[in-house]
Amino acid sequence: MQKEEVIIVGGGPCGLSAAIALEAKGYKPLVIEKGNIVNAIFNYPTHQTFFSSSEKLEIGDVPFITENRKPVRNQALAYYREVAKRKELRINAFEKVTSIDRNGKGTFIVETTKKKYEANYIVIATGYYDHPNYMNIIGEELEKVSHYFKEAHPYFNKDVVVIGGKNSSIDAALELAKVGARVTVLYRGSEYSQSIKPWILPEFEAHVRNDSIKMVFEANVKKITDESVIYSVEESEKQIKNDFVFAMTGYHPDHNFLKKVGVLTEESTGRPVYNQETMETNIKGIFIAGVIAAGNNANEIFIENGRFHGQLIADSLRQNN
Repeated sequence: MQKEEVIIVGGGPCGLSAAIALEAKGYKPLVIEKGNIVNAIFNYPTHQTFFSSSEKLEIGDVPFITENRKPVRNQALAYYREVAKRKELRINAFEKVTSIDRNGKGTFIVETTKKKYEANYIVIATGYYDHPNYMNIIGEELEKVSHYFKEAHPYFNKDVVVIGGKNSSIDAALELAKVGARVTVLYRGSEYSQSIKPWILPEFEAHVRNDSIKMVFEANVKKITDESVIYSVEESEKQIKNDFVFAMTGYHPDHNFLKKVGVLTEESTGRPVYNQETMETNIKGIFIAGVIAAGNNANEIFIENGRFHGQLIADSLRQNN
């Protein structure tokens, strides 16, 4: 069994940042990532522009320099690849952690799809992007329904419904409209979300005024069929012809994985129980880093503040050893 001092589960920006902080304290952590590094960013829409400026996405004191103040997806992928290469991080990619258990020696047994490890400390930095918030309505399981938007081209000249009214929904609707899809956005809110990127909203509103995007507020989706989407506004039921649905309803941490590990979570918020000064959970030796610490509120922790969690963890380990 391979023995490690620290294993980091998750190779996103916050997991990589934690690895760099730990290395600076003399540790040699192993990052285990089910895809390749920053896999969630890889799965972002092809033309995604970040809300944060490039400097707020920096990790490991490696400058992230871009021509525009706010980087796009491909620039971020290139940057984090360069950081991993420059810092010579130990990363086992395309290996998924399936279980973490205590053994009788006070250490942890980490089992993956490839092998077993023994580790003194664990950092869970798994994010939330792999786990959509489902609406639990009839038809959500249909092949035409997706909780992820990647590319607009396949939907040219198709009737597309986008469910949701925050950034991911607005971005998807704009991309779809640009390629000639007939787009309807169904949002249960009564007005535009305050979280929408301020430089995007005017463009979106222009499309709505020009009828290239239909925006429906206070819309509650009831059912999806092969040919239509059924929703209600107030007490009036409506039906719209439909070819594809993008349900951009948000994401949440892997609560089941945390529960299996033994990390307690607050039932109402999904927030793991942890010490905010050290990032250590209720299980001694298991820490969390990144957006997973926010529970179900994905708007609370981003790369720009989650990247500092690794330093708290590294400081705590060094003080106690």
